[in-house]
Amino acid sequence: MKSTVYFTRELTADGLMRAYEALGVSLRGKVAVKISTGEPGGHNFLQPALIGPLVQRLGGTIVECNTAYEGRRNTTAEHRKAIGEHGFPHIAPCDIMDEEGEIALPVHGGFHLRENYVGAHLANYQSMLVLSHFKGHLMAGLGGALKNMSIGVASAHGKVHIHTAGQGTSFADCFTTEQDHFLESMADADSSVMDYLGRENILYINVANRLSVDCDCDSNPHEPEMADIGIFASLDPVAVDQACVDAVYHSPDPGKAALIERMESRHGIHTIEAAAALGLGAREYELVDLDS
Repeated sequence: MKSTVYFTRELTADGLMRAYEALGVSLRGKVAVKISTGEPGGHNFLQPALIGPLVQRLGGTIVECNTAYEGRRNTTAEHRKAIGEHGFPHIAPCDIMDEEGEIALPVHGGFHLRENYVGAHLANYQSMLVLSHFKGHLMAGLGGALKNMSIGVASAHGKVHIHTAGQGTSFADCFTTEQDHFLESMADADSSVMDYLGRENILYINVANRLSVDCDCDSNPHEPEMADIGIFASLDPVAVDQACVDAVYHSPDPGKAALIERMESRHGIHTIEAAAALGLGAREYELVDLDS
């Protein structure tokens, strides 16, 4: 069966709200809003002015976990400073979910992982909006909902566990892992989060703007070479990421070549393939244009 993906070209707070409302689902209980708060020095992360009205509408808490790499977000103290510098505490409460440790979620029938280690504070939430900046990524090729829900929800230790397909113990081990095994492990981690919260309690919105080849975790990202596309929303993380990939390929903008090269050189589509193989969603979708 095809999933439904809603789309608007309106890259504003109002456009983001329309995309959310099109989903027709209310998140229950205490709502986590998973974003990337962005490595200081970078400037492509989703801005507070864009996401603030929706986060406040949900009564949401912005959630993050510490990074595994050296930088300004690999300790809770420095991460909190970075979050403050980027203005997020002005729009909502902010929670570093692995500040007090991690919990292990079981992975059932995964490719490589048997457990996924996430921030312990995940247990404080009943539902989640996975609000992702779609763009390229140095290691994964692309970053959207599936990456945000896997690497983003994982504790610092859990990030290494995913990057190394459960075999490594340090960040250095990430660079020697078979690429497809890493991408498949992200799908494994996604499955555990969806099982834990319940699929009906997670919504997915991808904002395809500032389409750099680099992630928001990069302190010096490459400037985007293609124009912004729009906002995509779905109840299906596989479909929403696939729709963004397709939109890049179908764009008439010749600047898309750099992002396509980044995605293809890292086999980024394989995360979507793996998630579909695990039954996390469908690659076939109906795109509903909210601007029509």
